[in-house]
Amino acid sequence: MSAVLAAEEGITPGEHWTAEVGGLTFNLDTILGTLIAGIIVCGLGFYMARRATKGRPSGLQVAFEALASWVQGQVREGMGVRTPRGVVGFCITVFVFILCCNWLAALPTEHWIPPPTADVNLVYPLALLVIVWVNVAGIRAKGAKAYFGHFTQPYAFLAPIEFITQYLSRPASLALRLFGNIFAGGIMVAVIALMPAYILWLPNAVWKLFDMFIGVIQALIFTLLTLIYFSEAVGSEDDTAHH
Repeated sequence: MSAVLAAEEGITPGEHWTAEVGGLTFNLDTILGTLIAGIIVCGLGFYMARRATKGRPSGLQVAFEALASWVQGQVREGMGVRTPRGVVGFCITVFVFILCCNWLAALPTEHWIPPPTADVNLVYPLALLVIVWVNVAGIRAKGAKAYFGHFTQPYAFLAPIEFITQYLSRPASLALRLFGNIFAGGIMVAVIALMPAYILWLPNAVWKLFDMFIGVIQALIFTLLTLIYFSEAVGSEDDTAHH
């Protein structure tokens, strides 16, 4: 196995540290960034489970409770009493994981470990995971016959279009929306790096703050769309009307 450093100086969006194993190419920076984000998410989860208190909550606990409350509110509004088990926890995890991935761009190590969400090799599997879980939840809630029967509504000849929308368009748009915005951030960093050294620090600092803000927005959008997909698969008009 031989590792190849894609860029020795600066940030070159779209290029990665790679390794060849068994004829397959692995983007080492994406794998490492994903592992770092995963460790952070697991660490935060264990920390909150042990340190959460009803007395004087920490700022981290307040932020986590606000996120959990928002997700629970969206779930109740869209799915009502038919909320599948694990949806809330899944959506919270997705948000925190994507946010951690996005915020790696704010670290000075971005030259070596760029945000893994700027690589389609992460965002496509992430979107696929969402779509698979959405379908599993819909089948469990309504039964396979009723769930797949909605593809023929209101007209059976529209079934192919519904199928393409559900299993191709949605995961592609979900993934590419996240990838495009984070990838664009890497391009901006590369452009800013071309400025003279004596003024580089100011636009770079401003862009880092803006990049963190965009990271939050993109994590929220991805999570909100995930919630909408769950609501469409599991919820019903009757549930929504009574809640």
